[in-house]
Amino acid sequence: MHHASSSPALAVGALMAAVLLAGCGRSARLTVQNGMGPHPQLPAPDKSLFPTMHTAKAVGWPAGTRPDAAPGLAVTAYASGLDHPRWLYTLPNGDVLVAETNEPPKPDDSKGIKGWVSKRIMAGAGAGVPSANRISLLRDADGDGVAETRTVFLKNLNSPFGMSLVGNTLYVADSDALLSFPYRTGETSIEVPGSKVIDLPAGTINHHWTKNVLASPDGTKLYVTVGSNSNVAENGMEAEKDRARILEVDIATRQSRPFATGLRNPNGMGWQPQSGALWVTVNERDELGSDLVPDYMTSVKDGGFYGWPYSYFGPHVDDRVKPQDPALVAATVVPDYALGPHTASLGLAFSAGSLLPAHYANGAFVGQHGSWNRKPRSGYKVIFIPFADGRPLGPAEDVLTGFLDKEGHARGRPVGVTMDAKGALLVADDVGNSVWRVTPGAASMPP
Repeated sequence: MHHASSSPALAVGALMAAVLLAGCGRSARLTVQNGMGPHPQLPAPDKSLFPTMHTAKAVGWPAGTRPDAAPGLAVTAYASGLDHPRWLYTLPNGDVLVAETNEPPKPDDSKGIKGWVSKRIMAGAGAGVPSANRISLLRDADGDGVAETRTVFLKNLNSPFGMSLVGNTLYVADSDALLSFPYRTGETSIEVPGSKVIDLPAGTINHHWTKNVLASPDGTKLYVTVGSNSNVAENGMEAEKDRARILEVDIATRQSRPFATGLRNPNGMGWQPQSGALWVTVNERDELGSDLVPDYMTSVKDGGFYGWPYSYFGPHVDDRVKPQDPALVAATVVPDYALGPHTASLGLAFSAGSLLPAHYANGAFVGQHGSWNRKPRSGYKVIFIPFADGRPLGPAEDVLTGFLDKEGHARGRPVGVTMDAKGALLVADDVGNSVWRVTPGAASMPP
C-alpha cells in the first residue's frame, strides 16, 4: 500500500484541491462596520463546499516603514528583531515582558486534504514558524521610548502566552499548564524552574492553543482563557472537555472552576476601570461565509454561557452542530459589542494614564490579527472603542493601520496590546517581529 506522498495521483489531487481551495469562497455582501457594535447585522449563513480562504502573505516591514497612526498619535518601534512576539505584559517597574511564541506540536489538528491545504496557507500567512518558547524582558532604562536592552527572561517554555504578576509571583500560561515563578523586582532573568499550578487542556489536537491569564484586583484569583478544540465541535463534544471557557483559579487552594462557558476562543482580558467588570475578546466561528460570525468583546458574567458551539451572538442557532441543546441556547448571553467578522480580535487593553490625548482616556484598545476566512480581508489593525459609564459608547476608531501593503501582503499582524508604565500603548506584531509604541504626536505619514 502506497503512502499518500508516494502516490502521484494523490499528490496531483491534493495540489488541485489546494488550488481550488485557495481561490474559493464568495465575497462579503456587507462591510466590516455592518458587523460591529452592540447590534451587528447577521445575515443568513453562506455555506459552501470549501470555506473562503483569503489570507495575506507575510512579507514583513521593508526598512524604514512602520504602521500608520491615527491623527494626533505617533508610532515608533519599541523593539524589533523579535521572534514571533505575540503577547505583552508591563511589570510595575516599567520593564516589559514579551512572549515570543507560536503553536506547539499538535499532530491531530487539521487532518485531511482541507487541513493539509489550511496548514500551508497559514504558513504563508506567517503562522508556520517554530515556537521560540521563551519570554524576553525589554527595558527602556533611559526613557526614550526604545528598549535598549533585551534579555531572555524565561526559556524552555511550552508555547507560552499570558503573564500576570501577583506580589512576588509571576504566573505564566503555557499551552498545557499554568506555571508560577518567583520574581524579584529588577531581575532580568529567572533560572528557577516553574511550579505547576494546574494543568490546562492540551493534547494532540489543541486547536486553539493560546492561554491567557489575568489576576483579580485583590490578587486572590486568576482567570485563565481556554479556547475550543475545533471550529464548531466537529471533533465531538468529548474533545471539548474543559474548553471554550474562562477558568477561575483560587491561588491559595489551586482549585479551579468554570467562570464562564460557551466562549469559542477567548484571548484578551481586562478589568474595566469604571464598572470593575471582567471583559474579554472572543474569536467566533468560521466557514459560514465572509459576513459571519463577528468576533466580539463582552463583559463576562459569572456562570454565563455565550453560545458556542450551539449558537452565536445570542440565540442564532448553528445548525452544523448536532445534537443541539435548546435549553442552553435559550440561556445564552448576548455579547456586548461585535468587533467585525473574521477580524481575529485578540489583544485587549483598557486605557490607563494620562499620556495619550484625552480622547483616549476612557475606552478599550483591541489588536485585530486579521482574517483568513473573509473576502475582502478584515482586521489587520489596532482599534479603539470609547467607553462611558463602563459601557462601549459609539463606533470603533482606527488607531494603527497600514499592516497590509497595496498588494494585500501582510507587513505585520497586531496581536497583544498593553499600556506601558508611562501610559503609551504597546502593540506586539508577530509578522513584523516588532513591538510598536503609540504616543501623542503628529500622525505618522504613510511611507
